[in-house]
Amino acid sequence: MDIKFIETEVADYNVTQQQAESIWSKLSEIRYFEEKSIEAYKQGLLGGSLHPYIGQEAVATGIGEFINESDYMTTTYRGRGHALAKGADPFKLFAEMFGRVDGYCKGKGGPMHIANSDLGMLGANGIVAGGIPIAVGAAITAKSMNKGQVAITYFGDGATNQGVFHEAMNLAAIMKLPVIFICENNLYSEMTPIKDSVLNEHLAERGLAYRIPSYVVDGNDVFAVRKVAKLAIEFARNGDGPVFIEAKTYRLLGHMFGDTEIYRTKEEVNSWIDKEPLKQFKRRMLESNILSEEKLDEIEESVKILIDDAFERAKKSEQPGFEEVYTDVY
Repeated sequence: MDIKFIETEVADYNVTQQQAESIWSKLSEIRYFEEKSIEAYKQGLLGGSLHPYIGQEAVATGIGEFINESDYMTTTYRGRGHALAKGADPFKLFAEMFGRVDGYCKGKGGPMHIANSDLGMLGANGIVAGGIPIAVGAAITAKSMNKGQVAITYFGDGATNQGVFHEAMNLAAIMKLPVIFICENNLYSEMTPIKDSVLNEHLAERGLAYRIPSYVVDGNDVFAVRKVAKLAIEFARNGDGPVFIEAKTYRLLGHMFGDTEIYRTKEEVNSWIDKEPLKQFKRRMLESNILSEEKLDEIEESVKILIDDAFERAKKSEQPGFEEVYTDVY
C-alpha cells in the first residue's frame, strides 16, 4: 500500500457554471465570515481566543460539497469554516461567538466550541486531537445504523503526534469504520514548524501505518480537494473502511489573533499569497471562461451582504439570563 498523490488535470476544472458559482460562494462566505470575526474581536464582541481559518478555505469547501447534513463531523477551534461548509447559519454562528441566546449552544460555546447535533456537528474541540476519537465513536454508530452515514474529522498537523490519534486510527482500521481523517497540514503546530517535530515528509505515511488508504493533496486547490473528497467519501460510505487525507495548506494569519508570528518570516507568508485558495480559484475561472470578473464580483458582493446582515442581527441578539448557568449542564 502506497500514498496516493492527487493531482488536478484540466478536466477537473470543467465544472458547470452553477457548480462554479456555488464553490465561489462558499469560499467567499468562509473568507468574509472570518474577516468579520476578526472585526468582532477587535470590537470586543467575543472573549477568549480567535483562531482564523483564512488561507485554508479550500479544504472545508471541497470536503463540504460531498457530505450530507446527516453525516457526523468533529472539528477544531479553527472550525467555523468547516461548520459553514456543512450548512451552518452565519447568524447562529456569530450569535454563538458573541455569547448570545440565538447561538447554536445558546452562547455557551463561544468561538471555539460550536456544536449542533441537528447538523451532525459533534463539537469543535479545543484539545488538540480531541475530536478524532469522538468521530470514530460516531462512525461506530453510523456502521451500526447502516444508513450510509460517514463521520468526518478535521485536525491539524500537530494532532498526529497525540496518542489518541493513533489509538483512534487503529480502531477505525480494525473495525473498518466509515470515517474520513482530514489532516489540515498548515506546516505549523501552533508556533512549532512541523518539520521540527516529525521526520515524515508526508503525514499521510501515518495512515499507511494502520493500512488505511492515504492521500496527499494540495489543500489550497479546491479542485484537488473536491477530487479526493469524492473518492474518499464514496469509499467510506460504501462500507470499505476509513480514509486518511493530508491536505497541505497554509494559514495566512497567525495561529490566533494577536500572534506575533516570530516563528516565520513575512517573506514566507507572502510567498503563499498567490497560491491561496480564493486567488487560485478566481484565476482558473477567468482563464477557462467559466465565470466572468463581473459574475465573481456579483457573487462576492451578495455574500458580503449576507454576512453583514448576520453579523448585525447577531449583535442585537439577547444576552442569556443568569439562570442559563444551570441549563444544559451535566
